[in-house]
Amino acid sequence: MGMSVGLLDHFNIRTRKLDDTVRFYEDILGLEKGPRPDFAFPGAWMYSEGKAVVHLVDISRTDEAQKPDSGVVHHVAFVSRGFSDMQQRLETKGFKYDSRQVPGGELWQIFVDDPNGVMIELNYEAAKEEGVAAAPAETREDIGAR
Repeated sequence: MGMSVGLLDHFNIRTRKLDDTVRFYEDILGLEKGPRPDFAFPGAWMYSEGKAVVHLVDISRTDEAQKPDSGVVHHVAFVSRGFSDMQQRLETKGFKYDSRQVPGGELWQIFVDDPNGVMIELNYEAAKEEGVAAAPAETREDIGAR
């Protein structure tokens, strides 16, 4: 039996904008707020397909400063479905986003920032997105833009 780190379990966001952040992950990404242990600090756990993948910690009652973005972590990615539906949702809700396809065209991506400046990458298998206009091809201008 060898050692393995395994799959990423969750990521944690420390925020002064708990309600806005919960609303983003529910209304925009379609995650569900669910059970959370009775910690001594406020927060929320956001679930995707029965798994708590985003842990939120409310720091609004502390002296901890709100970080303006995700620090050295550039982005967090989710395997996703429904490329055109997500584009429509983001447009309807007034969220700015970028979309592109990974060279080779097999993977389409949408990039959107949460209320804390954390960049969320949504990955879609092109073959499973039938009947949908393709994401724009990546260009040289895209490199390092997000």
